[in-house]
This record gives sequence, C-alpha cells and structure tokens, in this order.
Amino acid sequence: MPTAISVQSLRKSYGSFEALRGVDLEIDRGEVFSLLGPNGAGKTTFVEVLEGYRARTAGDARVLDADPGSAGSAWKARIGIVPQSTTLFDELTVREIVTHFAGFYPAPLNPARAISMVGLDEKADARCGKLSGGQKRRVDLALGMIGDPELLFLDEPTTGLDPEGRRQLWGIVREFAALGKTVLLTTHYLDEAEALSDRVGIIDRGALVALGPPATVGGRDRERSIIRFGLRGPLATTTLPEISGELTHEGQRVVISTVHPAATLRVLLAWADECGEPELPALTVSRPSLEDVYLTLIAHDGTPGEGA
Repeated sequence: MPTAISVQSLRKSYGSFEALRGVDLEIDRGEVFSLLGPNGAGKTTFVEVLEGYRARTAGDARVLDADPGSAGSAWKARIGIVPQSTTLFDELTVREIVTHFAGFYPAPLNPARAISMVGLDEKADARCGKLSGGQKRRVDLALGMIGDPELLFLDEPTTGLDPEGRRQLWGIVREFAALGKTVLLTTHYLDEAEALSDRVGIIDRGALVALGPPATVGGRDRERSIIRFGLRGPLATTTLPEISGELTHEGQRVVISTVHPAATLRVLLAWADECGEPELPALTVSRPSLEDVYLTLIAHDGTPGEGA
C-alpha cells in the first residue's frame, strides 16, 4: 500500500538536548493514525517537522512523496492542519470565513459542503464570535478540510469539549477518513485513539516505544485477562475446577488472572452447568486497557522530559 508518511532515523536537537532520537515510522494512505505520548515526549516537534514548520537535524522524512522541509505551495495545498487552538475572526460568519479560506486552495471543497460535513448548516450565517466552544472547534475542522487535503493533521481536536461534543467530532473524523483520506491525530484521550485509529504510536522522550493497532499495541492482546464472578447457591459449596491461572477471592467473588481466558471460561461454564447454574453470576472478563499499556510504556524514574 502506498505511504502517506515515511520517516527514517528522524532526529531533532536543540543544543545538547535531543527532542527526537531516531524515529522510524510509515503511515499508509487512507490510515487514521494516533500519536500518543506525555507532555514533552516529542509529539509536537515530530508533527511540526512533518508539516514543514520545523527543520529536522538528521534523518529522512517524506510526506505525500515530498520532503516537507523543502516542498512548495502545491504540496502545502495537499495537506490540512487543525492546530490545538486557533483564533477565528469573530465578526465573520461561518460561511464567510470558510469561503475566504477556500480561496487559498486550487481545488477546494464547496464551502457549503465543508460546513455541512462539520454539522454547522444551521450556524452558517452566525458570526464566529457568537458560537460555542464546540461549534468553534467544528469551524476549525472545516477550515482544515476546506482544501480537500489528502492528509489531515489534527492536534488535540477535542480538548475542552464535553463528551457529546467529543463524539460528534469523532463522527466528523470518521466521515473524512471514509473518503480515503489520511489522518494523523495527536491526543491525550486514550479512548479517542482507540475509537478512531487503525494504529497508534506511543512516543516517549523522543523515541517511538510502541506501534500497532490499539487492540494489540505493546503486547496488550497477550497480557493476562481478569475473570471475575460471584459464588451463589451450589457454586458457593462446590469445589472449583482446576483452571489455568492464578485464583484469589474477593469476599464472595472469585478472581482469576489467566493468559488463556477462553479455555478457562469453558471449564468454568461447564462446572457451573454441572452444578445446576446456567450462568456464572456477575461474570466480567477484562484485559488491560490501552491506558494501562500506555502508562506502563511511559513509566520511568519520574524525571520530567524536555522539549515539545
């Protein structure tokens, strides 16, 4: 599959400090990719190099088959950027500002379509200064997409939004990605990365420490699962079967940690059925969350990182 972004041994130094330490990464065209990492990990520096805003110290970077450090205006028209915060022209209406930005591009979307994509049809003639925070963020998205870019950079797109607003913006990102576009997203919301991304990369102290689909990154799919269920009726007075895993009790609940959850559940369900119970009471099965894996991967001695 053709790549939208290809990076090899990318480095960025500020004096003696290395903000990026030999990052290698490829992002396919049409992929939604989330870059995760703590403050100071190098996310902003990395993305700004890809956007052409910041010069790299060493290594190679290709974005839409061009070097972002030297690409011209034709290349810039092929990318869209939605920064974490922008300043809108409060006296302009949504339609006016979107139409104005459309004039910067050789083949923009129809402004009405861009406004509709972000769900602002009813606010098209409202002045930007009168919009809510969530509506202003939708305008930011419309401005990022108005050039009909092949690649969209989204920096913390839902920061400050309420849960409903966040999920509405997720829908907009999904709609954009469904057009075959590539999205590079930076976010501190792990549920956002899991909901939107084909793959995630975790960067810490300038290095990429994990890469893969949200369900498997960092070996998440191979970590132990936790099975919990209650003991009632005949289950409370019958010896538990032999199972693969570590078994403990929390009052009247059994807790089993196992790397073989499916096989363990089959044994437990057969045991419960033999005891006359068709179900295991209050049964839950959980694996480590993306947040659990993320926090493990970025754990270190507590010395704060530097850089952006």
